[in-house]
Amino acid sequence: MSKSHNIVVIGLGIMGRRMIQYMIPHDRFTVIGAWDPSADSVATARAEFPDMKIWESAESMIAAPEADLVYIASPPAFHKHYADLAMDAGKPVYCEKPLGISVPESEEMVRRLAETKTPNVVNFSQASLEGVEMIEAAMKEGSMGDIVSAELVMHFAQWPRDWQADADWLRFRDQGGYTREVTSHYLYITERFLGRANLLWSKPTYQADPKLCETHVHAMLDCSGVPVSYSAAVGGVGPDRIEGTFYGTKKSMRLSGFYILEQTSGGPWELAMELPEDPRSVSVPRQIDNVARWMDGDKHTMPSAADALSVQKLVEGILAD
Repeated sequence: MSKSHNIVVIGLGIMGRRMIQYMIPHDRFTVIGAWDPSADSVATARAEFPDMKIWESAESMIAAPEADLVYIASPPAFHKHYADLAMDAGKPVYCEKPLGISVPESEEMVRRLAETKTPNVVNFSQASLEGVEMIEAAMKEGSMGDIVSAELVMHFAQWPRDWQADADWLRFRDQGGYTREVTSHYLYITERFLGRANLLWSKPTYQADPKLCETHVHAMLDCSGVPVSYSAAVGGVGPDRIEGTFYGTKKSMRLSGFYILEQTSGGPWELAMELPEDPRSVSVPRQIDNVARWMDGDKHTMPSAADALSVQKLVEGILAD
């Protein structure tokens, strides 16, 4: 029988609690505790997971001999600090993206991960999605023909969205914004499909308050000769629009809302796969399965911190004004 890995969680906000929800019943991981500096976040976590241990400090939890893996779900400004603690303790690092709030900080984190030979992965949720695997397979087998362009389109009626109210940092320019939070996932799969991207030009528009994040963005990238356009906006009523479309000479495929996969061979867009009633109930366990394969030393598709750094460099380049 495969080994169960003991995991500790730094950060009890939206992402930390969401992952705990699916890690607790998972047969490959045992959540042996969590920590957060916020009393409110701890209270919420205690209500949701009354049997989970809340440690008195991040340092003692990470250093605990029984901890096999450190999952970092804090705001990005603190990722490097907790990763450093994990490296000091000789523990593998499983981190949320982005790695940090500046490229130099993240470069230093990646450098030290390599220097200490610390195993690491980053939690881009699309790393394990069935739709992503289907696009990747179609490209590799040639059923899409030559890939001639890609298009990333985002629209949000408001940012942050209602369900993100607890993560107030998402509205600020230093750590937040939808390009970092949402578009980064699509930049990750674009590089996964097409190779490393070069930013050709970008034009972000910001709010009057210089502390707040972007409202509109237009950018062009190039992936080994494949042009990639990015257009995004906030404001106006309507459902969120989150799309990545990859155009081929034989078939084009579009992933929208993270989970909805469509395809066309010249006619109307058609669903390429059926969705469960609750896609997250399938996608998050698939991600955890992927992390387990990584911990076992088996084949996996989880991105490394170096992959995440490449995405962060694109994001920060796009947001530079």
